[in-house]
Amino acid sequence: MSRSPSLSNSDSLRAAQMYYLQDLTMDAIAHELHTSRSTVSRLLSAARDSGLVQIQIRSPQELTPELERQIRHRYQVDAHVVPVPDTLNEGEVLDRVALQAARTITPLVDSNAVIGVAWGSTLSAVSRHLRQKTTHDCTIVQLNGSGNTRTSGISYASEILRRFGQAYSARVEQFPVPAFFDRAETKAAMWNERSVQRILDLQERMTMSVFGVGSIDSDVPSHVYTGGYLDETDLDGLAASSVVGDVATVFFRADGSDDGIAMNTRASGPPLSQLRQVHRRICVVSGVSKINGLRGALAAGLATELILDEATARRLVQEDITVHSEPPGKVGL
Repeated sequence: MSRSPSLSNSDSLRAAQMYYLQDLTMDAIAHELHTSRSTVSRLLSAARDSGLVQIQIRSPQELTPELERQIRHRYQVDAHVVPVPDTLNEGEVLDRVALQAARTITPLVDSNAVIGVAWGSTLSAVSRHLRQKTTHDCTIVQLNGSGNTRTSGISYASEILRRFGQAYSARVEQFPVPAFFDRAETKAAMWNERSVQRILDLQERMTMSVFGVGSIDSDVPSHVYTGGYLDETDLDGLAASSVVGDVATVFFRADGSDDGIAMNTRASGPPLSQLRQVHRRICVVSGVSKINGLRGALAAGLATELILDEATARRLVQEDITVHSEPPGKVGL
């Protein structure tokens, strides 16, 4: 009599390797695993759902592989371009990108990891598509505070973190501080508190970070720009500093620089220099209207993996070609 094993990741991985890499039939796999053909089918489905197996269909006319190659060559990031039709609105594109991002992230999550997660519209969408993966001694830590004068932000940010923690059987560590302090000296004093230092220490030990790129110009506005976190004076200051976007509420310019941006002295997110030290940095971007913020984030070297929609990838590559094809002496004029 065949046994019916539980659908563990290890069983799904073994079945997937035999089916996709060794070309064994499901009957042959069932015989080798001492189980039934229907169980093998469930194991293969679980492997696809968890992201252990990612099936991609490429036509000869498909531009996605070439876009990924060009982005990888230019920016030294592992690019994942999500094919989507131009007929979709930006909200629908975001959902497609979030689904692909969730399936890409899950295989990269290991036990004993410390994963920093930023809150925002993009990560909220990604968190809704995460699949279960059992890990051990894994920690999800909030990258930046979420409070403002209208709300504590705890319910919004905690729901994103809860989904990540639940998906990966991980401990969740929230960061119950404002997104932006009113005064830089208040932040400095708060950062000396032991309860805050515990979270900061976790952030310094991150092995992975997951974040989107904030942009005020996006058709799906970034939550930091719509949730009451910035007043008119703040926005004017960002414009005066030529800010194009933010990651975890830390702002940067088109060339990736962040020096002299006053808001960053009050921001609760990790300094960009610290973020760059994290081994794996997964950036998820959806929507052509975020192109300026994306280019700034890439110029700052904030990502090691980039997941984005096809239209944004085309714009990124086209603008890159335009800039680098200008005759000498014209760039930047």
